[in-house]
Amino acid sequence: MKDLKYLAAYSIPLATALSLNSRGWLTFSTVIFAFIAIPIIEMIVGKDSTNLSEKELEQKKVNKVFDLMLYLNLPIVFGLLYWSFINISSIDYSLTELAGLSYSIGILLATNAINVAHELGHRKGLFERTLSKALYMPCLYMHFYIEHNYGHHLKVGTPDDGATAKYNQPVYSFWASSVIKQYFDAWKKQKELLSASKSGFFSIKNDMAWYVLIQTLYLALVCFFFSFKGFLFALIIGVISFLFLETINYIEHYGLRRLKTNSGRYERVKKIHSWNSNHSIGRIVLYELTRHSDHHYKASKKYQVLDCFEKSPQLPYGYPASIILSLLPFLWFKTINPLVPKKMKNQEKL
Repeated sequence: MKDLKYLAAYSIPLATALSLNSRGWLTFSTVIFAFIAIPIIEMIVGKDSTNLSEKELEQKKVNKVFDLMLYLNLPIVFGLLYWSFINISSIDYSLTELAGLSYSIGILLATNAINVAHELGHRKGLFERTLSKALYMPCLYMHFYIEHNYGHHLKVGTPDDGATAKYNQPVYSFWASSVIKQYFDAWKKQKELLSASKSGFFSIKNDMAWYVLIQTLYLALVCFFFSFKGFLFALIIGVISFLFLETINYIEHYGLRRLKTNSGRYERVKKIHSWNSNHSIGRIVLYELTRHSDHHYKASKKYQVLDCFEKSPQLPYGYPASIILSLLPFLWFKTINPLVPKKMKNQEKL
């Protein structure tokens, strides 16, 4: 039965359904649940740094229940998204209520669309990779599939990685630098892939071109069926979702640099190049994304078998509380800077 703990990841969609079925301050239900309720619960429940035994590991690796719980996010996310478009086009919301719905749906897309897409995007099967791309679509971030898998995992912890925040870099400047660099890096990687397969820019293999076309068609259909108001809402929630993702990128890699070896190359990715968090509720709700150190150490590992390592840098708070902290740069630097290894700080100066 304890394998079903990941059903708690559907608590964000449930909070979002409450937002969609409400007026007034309750339209902020997802925000309240994610950034007030979860941090409080994490303070009470605490951390869990337990790793699986070899026997448990073998059992959980082949248990399809864990995969099914990921797949179910597709109908849930798109069902709630459709409901939100109907409401936006038919109900006369106040500006405050529109803000509440925008943040609530944006958080839903960030957690149960982008986060799940990230997990599925590392799988080898065509079905799972297709689901991954479909979940990135309403977030307007389909290029992340290419940049994350072919770029970030190779360049993490180096100045060439847009998703690794520099020491003393505020999250707000990171948003701009990461979003812009990752988009253009995705195009660069796409051109390399086309060149390797001896295909031209207008080839059917140009996934980046397909992403632009698909996302444009998505927005056009939303505008056609749900008016210009629905179109603006789709744009806003997409931006909120990927800025939420970039904030998570920020807290996952802030200030952590790979050192150069005597050969002039960067050391291989180790368990010390990502921030880890063992706060129990965040682990479950985000499908173990918080055990990020092990994910980067071996990206092919499924979420249910990720380990924690004592040597990995540890965030003092769970992801929701860390996200709030990052939005207050002075407090973030005061809390996290002393935890960044000194040799990595020195690497930033080189």
